[in-house]
Amino acid sequence: MLSRPAQNDEIQAGSPGEGIPAQGGREAGAAGRAAYTGPERWADIKATPRAAVRARIAEQVVRRLAGRLRLRVMLPAGDWFGGGDAASPLMRLRRPQEFYRRVGVGGLIGFGEAYQAGDWDAEDLPGVLETFAEQIEAIVPPVFQKLRHVHGRRRPAAEANTLTGARSNISRHYDLSDELFALFLDSTMSYSSALFSQDEAGAPIASSSLLALSQRRKIDRLLDLTSVGSGTRVLEIGTGWGELAVRAAGRGAKVHSVTISRNQYDYAARQVALAGLSDLVTIELRDYRELDAQDLRGRYDAIVSVEMIEAVGREYWPEYFADLDRLLAPGGRIGLQAITMPHRHMVASADTYTWIHKYIFPGGLIPSVPAIEETLARHTGLRIAEDFAFGAHYAATLRLWRERFRSHTRQLSALGFDETFRRTWELYLAYCEAGFRAERLDVHQFLITRAGNEGQPAW
Repeated sequence: MLSRPAQNDEIQAGSPGEGIPAQGGREAGAAGRAAYTGPERWADIKATPRAAVRARIAEQVVRRLAGRLRLRVMLPAGDWFGGGDAASPLMRLRRPQEFYRRVGVGGLIGFGEAYQAGDWDAEDLPGVLETFAEQIEAIVPPVFQKLRHVHGRRRPAAEANTLTGARSNISRHYDLSDELFALFLDSTMSYSSALFSQDEAGAPIASSSLLALSQRRKIDRLLDLTSVGSGTRVLEIGTGWGELAVRAAGRGAKVHSVTISRNQYDYAARQVALAGLSDLVTIELRDYRELDAQDLRGRYDAIVSVEMIEAVGREYWPEYFADLDRLLAPGGRIGLQAITMPHRHMVASADTYTWIHKYIFPGGLIPSVPAIEETLARHTGLRIAEDFAFGAHYAATLRLWRERFRSHTRQLSALGFDETFRRTWELYLAYCEAGFRAERLDVHQFLITRAGNEGQPAW
């Protein structure tokens, strides 16, 4: 039997309002802020490495690489170098020696830390990063990309996505503060790609005023893909802030949603109660691996998961998909929204510890489509029946998030997040936007069914 939250976990009264979270989870958020903005967190940014020789080598490398890119790098005196022209993205080195020292010691992590520290800047930050992303093969030839696992820093063992590690990894990002996410997300609090309407050329028609509508369009497409309707038994893996569960229950579905984020659990439970859907939605603070696969075997007509697989970890993909296979009812459908990267890049970076791991998403790995297909084939009876890719829509979503985030600097400070945090998250949002703009990243909605069951659902 599905258990309801214990009494002390029940929703608190009061409406979160239009995109502004209620007060539940604030203690967890305060703890997250303290861990994220305290002196220890920024130790590698506050202290500039002393590495004169490496700095000189890094300067030579940077100048040589910039000369091969559609980029201008401007020095404090106003002179510049690079292969760009007046129309090319401009990267300003505010403190060149500090920048070269960080890059010389830390490589790409040092490059990010130099931005966090204010050693360099760019008015068009996504444009600068897109230039690097577009020319990655020119910067790092494929043969050297394959050798990252030899010379790159390995991920800390503590960030492996064990039951304990996954909770810690998720908390470090999603439990920072509901109020923080409300600054740049829309009223649905959807932290995944929106699906916009398109113009005649197929480009997303994206604006801040259309963001909530476009998030609901994305959710509805996934629910349509999995034929969610009245009486459908739905499992959601990764609750987010509850919008999908509410919309599925609004169709008359019976929803069981699991999350390992305490803040999101509290917020989503309140949203369900405020919508008057508590009889249709059960939210549990539980890892997907803790679902009793025997008692729940074949229980769900539809399983949905939105941009959660990126946090699963490569070594756990077989278990993740095998669990979905066991839990899915005969004739059932799985709707998976996932960010992907080209397979060769995934293989090259799978064991590499990156700036994103260190400061944004510990333990994460973006899969490739072939990796998903291979895992399904080797460990389950499932297959991809439909694949809808809409990466340009994610680039547009991230642009809107970044613009909204930048417009709330004062509110960010009032929440207790410092200048280093602001620069960290500006770089993160711009970095992701650049990845989608350069088509180094994509996002898909996959319909996954059992082989031979791609027809009408059994119910």
